Amino acid sequence: MKIIYDLGSNNGDDIPYYLLKADKVIAVEANPQLCDFIKKRFPEEILQNRLIVENCAITEKHDGTINFYLHNKYHVRSTLVAPSEAPDDGGFTEKDFTMINIQSVSVGSLIEKHGAPYYAKIDIEGYDENILSAFAASQIFPPFISAESHKIGVFALLSEKLNYNSFKLVDGNSIPNNYNQSVIYSPILDKRVLYSFPHHSAGPFGEDIHGEWMNKGTLLKVLAMQGLGWKDIHASANDKPTLSF
Repeated sequence: MKIIYDLGSNNGDDIPYYLLKADKVIAVEANPQLCDFIKKRFPEEILQNRLIVENCAITEKHDGTINFYLHNKYHVRSTLVAPSEAPDDGGFTEKDFTMINIQSVSVGSLIEKHGAPYYAKIDIEGYDENILSAFAASQIFPPFISAESHKIGVFALLSEKLNYNSFKLVDGNSIPNNYNQSVIYSPILDKRVLYSFPHHSAGPFGEDIHGEWMNKGTLLKVLAMQGLGWKDIHASANDKPTLSF
């Protein structure tokens, strides 16, 4: 069984694509209102047990409760990191957030509960490196994994601690244009379908991403030229030809 973990599901815009690619999707979202929204969007998939919505904060090794900071206007800015410490906070201050206390689940506990991931998408504002560290500590190496590259530490964790050797890069701003009416293969439907990725979605993963797989050195050069920011680094555990220069 192929299981995709959508860690930081937001409003669920990535879920329709993941349901085409896997037998089951585990959507993890800390914002209770967004979890309710996801449940209303996908009632049939939840009933069929193809989608499981976990309203919790995913953490390194903490099972219990934890503070979570809801942004009062932009839900995508909600974070586990205290607002005064949040990276790339766009000038927001603590008054822009409302703190709530929510259930927290560690990476190890979540995967022990639901099963080994085929793909894990990590998009947790200011906390991606912590989750990657938890994957490494728990010796969990999905065939495919991705995380936002606002910090170079994401690349270091994927390439060194998790020992991935094949990489692709997805630019967040270009997703609606570059992946509009994309032809993707759905193993669930056993056919190719046209799929358009919406703005603010994480976009495709694996072989659905355009271009060749890069090795570590090439990806580092590309990041040095293009800079960090709203980009997802995708890594593959499969042996693949890699582009190098």
